[in-house]
Amino acid sequence: MLKQRTLKRAARTVGIGLHSGTKVELVLRPAAADTGIVFRRVDLEPPVDIPAGALAVGDTRMASTVERDGARVATVEHLMSALAGLGIDNCYVDVDAPEIPIMDGSAASFVFLLQSAGIEEQNAPKRFIRVLKPVEVREGEGKQLKWARLSPHFGFKLRFAIAFDHPAIDATEQDVEVDLAREPYVTAVARARTFGFVNEVEALRAAGLALGGNLENAIVMDEYRVLNVDGLRSGDEFAKHKILDAIGDLYLLGKPLIAAYSAYRSGHALNNQLLRALLADPSAYEVTSFADERQAPEAFRLPALA
Repeated sequence: MLKQRTLKRAARTVGIGLHSGTKVELVLRPAAADTGIVFRRVDLEPPVDIPAGALAVGDTRMASTVERDGARVATVEHLMSALAGLGIDNCYVDVDAPEIPIMDGSAASFVFLLQSAGIEEQNAPKRFIRVLKPVEVREGEGKQLKWARLSPHFGFKLRFAIAFDHPAIDATEQDVEVDLAREPYVTAVARARTFGFVNEVEALRAAGLALGGNLENAIVMDEYRVLNVDGLRSGDEFAKHKILDAIGDLYLLGKPLIAAYSAYRSGHALNNQLLRALLADPSAYEVTSFADERQAPEAFRLPALA
């Protein structure tokens, strides 16, 4: 049986919220089988639990935010990406602020935290949502067109194309595919950082966003170049980060997907619309598990996640 996974022990870290700019303490704790990923605002009295779910996503401006009963946790996508990449089904995410800390702008710090806690199998079948027919959402037309699609595929692979019309981005690979059956998440995706533009900072901060952003937790560009002294971590870091985000956004479904994801200029809002479109059509998916681990997609076997 391909089993569910949780953490062996709790793990704690402290960081800064990318958009709020405030100090945040984060504690990841083991959870029982079939709990799922549950965000817990421990600074509220009483604490409020917000289970991950496509319908729990509210605000999608520059990040994915989950909400319940007036409580919210923003910028969950990088942590969700790391949880998906390491195959963690059940985990409590205790946070004392309305935002997950940004760390270095990638998922690498969360991967390290999860690996430090250790991964433990549970005596319950891992449940997947398997896509049975294509589902697509689109927005805009012509040069403003954006789209995202889920298609049947016995595994989990993602392809993302970007188009920013910026010299620094144009010089990198902008159409990237990652098949997690062939490329481990930790080395292929986790270290790609979020990015932004100096000329957008004033408008973002006026809207209460990016208050904690700096060269330590994001790739920052002016009109012509990357301003970070160390440059990029890879020649496809921009597109890879969009894949990292998509993995986290899709894991907000509550279960791992057996599917192929492809997108052009998509973002958090369109990714969530895609999940809602999938759930709205019961004929487009099924919930499944594998009594024999050898029959499961290679992308989800433990060695592929290591």
